[in-house]
Amino acid sequence: MNKYKAAMLLLTTTFFWGVTFTVVKQAVESVDVFVFLAQRFILAFVLILPIGLYKGKKIDSATVIRGSIMGIFLFGAYAFQTVALLYTTASNTGFLTGLNVVMVPIFAALVLGYRVSTGVKFAVVLAVTGLLLLCGNGTLELNRGDLMAAVCAVCVTLHLICTGEFVRRSDFYWLTVIQLGVVALLSYAGAITRGKEVMVWYPHLVVPLLVCSVIATVFAFLVQTSMQRYISHTNTALIFCTEPVFAALYARLVLNERLGFYGYVGALCILGGMLISILPEKKR
Repeated sequence: MNKYKAAMLLLTTTFFWGVTFTVVKQAVESVDVFVFLAQRFILAFVLILPIGLYKGKKIDSATVIRGSIMGIFLFGAYAFQTVALLYTTASNTGFLTGLNVVMVPIFAALVLGYRVSTGVKFAVVLAVTGLLLLCGNGTLELNRGDLMAAVCAVCVTLHLICTGEFVRRSDFYWLTVIQLGVVALLSYAGAITRGKEVMVWYPHLVVPLLVCSVIATVFAFLVQTSMQRYISHTNTALIFCTEPVFAALYARLVLNERLGFYGYVGALCILGGMLISILPEKKR
């Protein structure tokens, strides 16, 4: 597996995440957010567990610990982003969450001692500019929910870095199984804490749950966990910041939402940053 194939698979994963943004948004209008998350990740865990048992190598305590850490950060990303949407706009939440594209190289450089190349620095600046234009329409008005979105960005950053580090030392099948199981457990606990019943049949959520569980969770996190063996933390973050582009395009197709001038310019900046990030160093 080379860097370009890994990048394309990660981009495919990001596409599915972008598409399911609209699906999830419509689903949580009729059911508690943590109930939907619990059902989504419980189903995903049930589906991926046989894969781990069949394809995974022997599991050990270190893998359990690493997968649990990844699961905690992943749950934090989903939870804080959802709470942020209650207090701030989707544009601010999208931009602040997308700041992980800046945080990843900074954290990786400070904590792990990784070098950040000039090309990647330029790609980060271009991608952040694009996120600002796409999600904030050229502005960023702060309010009380922005702190939650910033915490979400930190969780996304830590999850991405941990995935890149842990997958080089543990079996990626079991890392994926464990982290999805942890998110399911924490989502279930969150729903119970809010006084909601989780094991309730919602006929109108069958299709959204299947799409989100099978494609946007089992497939997506298997791809992310395995492909980060071949591509850097920073490049992965830059690829993932194309999610709002796919989300906006799908929303226009389904909901007839339009990006506007700033949105289109921002989308081009994000795609440009992603492409620059995966070019060989000698060609930059």
